[in-house]
Amino acid sequence: MANTLLMPKATAVWLVDNTALSFEQIAQFCSLHPLEVKAIADGESAQGIKGMDPIMTGQLTRDEIARAEKDPNHRLKLSDPKVRVPESKRKGPRYTPLSKRQDRPNAILWLVRNHPELKDAQIARLVGTTKSTIDQIRDRKHWNSANLQPMDPVTLGLASQIDLDMEVNRASRGREQAQPAGDTLLPAALTERLVPAPEKPKDEDAELDANAVFAKLSALKSKNEDTDDEE
Repeated sequence: MANTLLMPKATAVWLVDNTALSFEQIAQFCSLHPLEVKAIADGESAQGIKGMDPIMTGQLTRDEIARAEKDPNHRLKLSDPKVRVPESKRKGPRYTPLSKRQDRPNAILWLVRNHPELKDAQIARLVGTTKSTIDQIRDRKHWNSANLQPMDPVTLGLASQIDLDMEVNRASRGREQAQPAGDTLLPAALTERLVPAPEKPKDEDAELDANAVFAKLSALKSKNEDTDDEE
């Protein structure tokens, strides 16, 4: 629990009436303006306020006051409380303005459909609802299920985009990434092996065929000449 001064103005009234502290010292200790403390001393302010003794409440010691009276530059310090009461944390769903509560079921339906990875406690934190309401909407047992329309809670003003992203990332942490379904691209190394060799240009094939024809003609001519010589 933060150590703060109880009833600052009433304490300032008591210090003005019962000590020789300067206005600046009292103002610093009571979180007031020095002119406000001067107005208290002049009777222009806090006329109906009864002074409260900080020594009786255990927030200031006589030695501390005496030390400050001797040294105008000394700043009063609060005494450590004898009992520390921890601050109670608010439990339950966050507060939702009345004007937006009617949109809350639509936001819950949107979250259930679009972010199934979110836990009920996370949805409750985002839009300020209860687990029973989330279960009713998820199971289509809500009294107004027929008229519900999924709507983004950020658009409705029920949650900020930062809070939504944070909860989604928290819910997705540690979950395995979903494997892509259906056909996928093959690795480049594998596709290079499957690519057929490029075909030879048609002009080159035609040139090879012509050479073969001329070679055959030359062979036939040579054979005919040999036959004539023999005759």
